[in-house]
Amino acid sequence: MTETAVEAAATAGRDLGLTVTDPTVLYSAFSVVVHLKPSPVVARVPMNLPDYLMEREATAVRQQRELDVAGWLVDQGKPVTSPSALVPRKPVQKDGLSMTFWQYVEEDKSVEPDYVAWTARAAELHAILAGYPRELPWLTPLLAVPSGIETLEAVPGLLEQEDVDRARAEWAVLAPVLTSRAGFEAVFPSATIQTIHGDAPSYNVIPTKDGVLWSDFEDTTLGPIEWDQAGFGPELGRVYDQAAVALGRPQLDEAVQRVMDVARVMQVLVCTPLVPRLPDLADGIRMFAAQWRDMPFAGGLG
Repeated sequence: MTETAVEAAATAGRDLGLTVTDPTVLYSAFSVVVHLKPSPVVARVPMNLPDYLMEREATAVRQQRELDVAGWLVDQGKPVTSPSALVPRKPVQKDGLSMTFWQYVEEDKSVEPDYVAWTARAAELHAILAGYPRELPWLTPLLAVPSGIETLEAVPGLLEQEDVDRARAEWAVLAPVLTSRAGFEAVFPSATIQTIHGDAPSYNVIPTKDGVLWSDFEDTTLGPIEWDQAGFGPELGRVYDQAAVALGRPQLDEAVQRVMDVARVMQVLVCTPLVPRLPDLADGIRMFAAQWRDMPFAGGLG
């Protein structure tokens, strides 16, 4: 599948007038990321996602949303991976695949991850995204959960049947709250809802010699700020709050955070069918499942 993505990206790049002689894979998991050498352009090609996200129309809509948000941040002069200026800011279809093109930046691999500093920067990102002018749909990262929970099956050593049963029971309680803004605000009327990154912004950064860049806005959505901190624990939550206070921004709501933490687990669990294609997912699923088993049942909604 990786070779298919590389060939499609290289061909699409040439069709757009780029010089591509040595396409090189930089990363391969949910998407295949290809540096279209010698052009300073990177193609991102989704390959291993839930079925509904691999539908061409759904993929293109999601990709355009990412290009729009990242492009807006670039236009604001913010430190973010930039859509390539050498091609139009829109998804490109090739050989049945939909892809986007980005400016190549060289990662500084000598930089050690600093999740404390990067969590503080997540609060800064929220302050900026609060001004995003376009309307966005509600909590799109959870769109795969309803069907995923319904078809979830036990996998010995990964998810047991009692895990599957609990996930279904817990989602039945959470679904009315998480699947619409109105349902959410009925339970959490004072929550801070705005444009958010959608996929752990303190993790999705790229260190470069010129500084750290925010990246991977493909899950950008409308939702509570706590979703971007889901699964990171109370210590990093306090780091976020300190940064938010310094910026004059709202702090995390503990009750909302507990619900978002469970929602993140649901999102991870429904990725279990992808493990045969992405074996490295298994460790992450085990980690989230182990933490979740020690959480109280979400029936009390925080």
